[in-house]
Amino acid sequence: MWSAEYATGASYTGAVTDAAVTTRPLTVLLAAPRGFCAGVDRAVDIVERALRRYGPPVYVRHAIVHNTRVVDDLRARGAVFVEDENEVPEGGLVVFSAHGVPPQVRENAARRGLRTIDATCPLVTKVHLEADRYARQGRQLVLIGHAGHQEVIGTMGHAPESMTLVEDVDDVAGLELADPDNVAYLSQTTLAVDEAATVVDALRARAPNARGPRGDDICYATQNRQDAARVLADRADLVLVVGSGHSSNSRRMVEVALAAGAPAAHLVEDVDAIREPWLDGVATVGLTSGASAPEVLVAGVLDRLRARPGGAIVEELRVVDEDVRFALPAELRDPAPPGD
Repeated sequence: MWSAEYATGASYTGAVTDAAVTTRPLTVLLAAPRGFCAGVDRAVDIVERALRRYGPPVYVRHAIVHNTRVVDDLRARGAVFVEDENEVPEGGLVVFSAHGVPPQVRENAARRGLRTIDATCPLVTKVHLEADRYARQGRQLVLIGHAGHQEVIGTMGHAPESMTLVEDVDDVAGLELADPDNVAYLSQTTLAVDEAATVVDALRARAPNARGPRGDDICYATQNRQDAARVLADRADLVLVVGSGHSSNSRRMVEVALAAGAPAAHLVEDVDAIREPWLDGVATVGLTSGASAPEVLVAGVLDRLRARPGGAIVEELRVVDEDVRFALPAELRDPAPPGD
């Protein structure tokens, strides 16, 4: 399991050199929550446990989560990442990624005699179940999301004949609605909350009786991290979001920070992506990370900021507490102690 390499809830000051004795320390506001959500934590744990229990190779369909560091680490341990289940040898073990897969993938894996472990985030599974339910009711389905995203591909596969993807308000305006009273909508879980709400409002303007999910489809962790990004935007001169460029939720956090008034905000894959000119004239940096970014990458950024002339004082900015955990698949759970 990935774990933090430093304690939170305290302040740290980097060493001040003689040449920089008059330099004022940089203030770093470290957001909480940040980093791995429960779904990502579960997915990574599933691959790690599968490698220990069954030994390599363990095949993973698509990147288990959208973070290069995580994927590279698991690959070094024996995970083999493929984009198609047909690349897995017959009888092989394949893990479905946290983003979920279309039903056709499960059916094909079964036909080929593959052993499968499902690491789909339970919140994505919830969206799949909603799609199945609305499709059985004969409703025209509208999915709010980004074309080509693995989660969207998986969800579209649950009702391909009755579901239409929309990305923005313009797409809603161009929708052909056979019966505005028989419409239902779903959302990709990693969208910006405001972004999804704007599209829902446009859809309801055309179909006032459109059915929505019983609970918000936007992932709790996505919303919490976006809320933290807004707070950082209000208090920092620069916001840094640690995460991969192909991580939807990480990119959205940068957009949210800028929309909330941050003077500057950047997505950084790791410490090497930081550009020194970004820090010119900056007194306070807001630091956070996407839901698929391991804490070790945040620690690297902090080390870099503390090593600058004048050092850095790190203050945790706790926006909300998170204590969500998702159960592992039965086949990977630790056995109960004797007598339990």
